[in-house]
Amino acid sequence: MELDDKVCLCFHVTRRKLLQYLRVHRPKVASQLSLCGGAGTGCGWCVPFLKQLHRQHCTGERTELESLSAEEYAQRRRLYIGAGIGKPPSTTEETSEGT
Repeated sequence: MELDDKVCLCFHVTRRKLLQYLRVHRPKVASQLSLCGGAGTGCGWCVPFLKQLHRQHCTGERTELESLSAEEYAQRRRLYIGAGIGKPPSTTEETSEGT
């Protein structure tokens, strides 16, 4: 994936933004990446990748993101959502219709 490809598709958080957040804020645990635009708090698909990015920041280990295209990543997420494992957050429009 390229730097400007989205890792958190629910909240449109790019790999570049996450890497910058890691450099500036130096979170002690991967879950603190949620403070970067809400990454990982939607459907949950990106959580394993956020953990990989955190581990890479700490140890220099490569991530799976480096070998995936944005299209492959998005397709895997569609399968994840389709399998009922995660549910993307509803939009404001959808929420207001339900009330």
